[in-house]
Amino acid sequence: MKIAIGSDEKTSLTDFVIKEIKKKDYEIKLFGPLANKKEEYVVVSRKVAESVANKECEEGVLFCWTGTGASIVANKIPGIRAALCFDAESAKGARRWNHANVLVMSLRLTSETLAKEMLDAWFSTPYGKEDFDIRSVKKINEIERLYNK
Repeated sequence: MKIAIGSDEKTSLTDFVIKEIKKKDYEIKLFGPLANKKEEYVVVSRKVAESVANKECEEGVLFCWTGTGASIVANKIPGIRAALCFDAESAKGARRWNHANVLVMSLRLTSETLAKEMLDAWFSTPYGKEDFDIRSVKKINEIERLYNK
């Protein structure tokens, strides 16, 4: 699996997450300062989301100071369901109930311990297959189609 990872800052947290993802034997593609390119969160978030939407990468991980801006930008790209998560349970729920394909973390609030727990939950939780999960995602996709004409 190939994971797109981007941030507007290179920090000890981003370095830690990259190492953790590599330990899972996933291929990675880096964006922004993580790829030694000075770019703001809007540009980085768009590039990560587009790489997932166009299937160059299967999933993405994004960071910005609060995580909010990265989430907003990524969710503008059709086919992206970016989830700003603050713990393992929110990461697990985003995967199961929303079929989220981009995990977003706050550089300000996320510790390495929380990041590891979120990554483990994210990568071990499959998309939900219950009727409720499927219906919800279909409704999300319908709304997206209405506004992306």
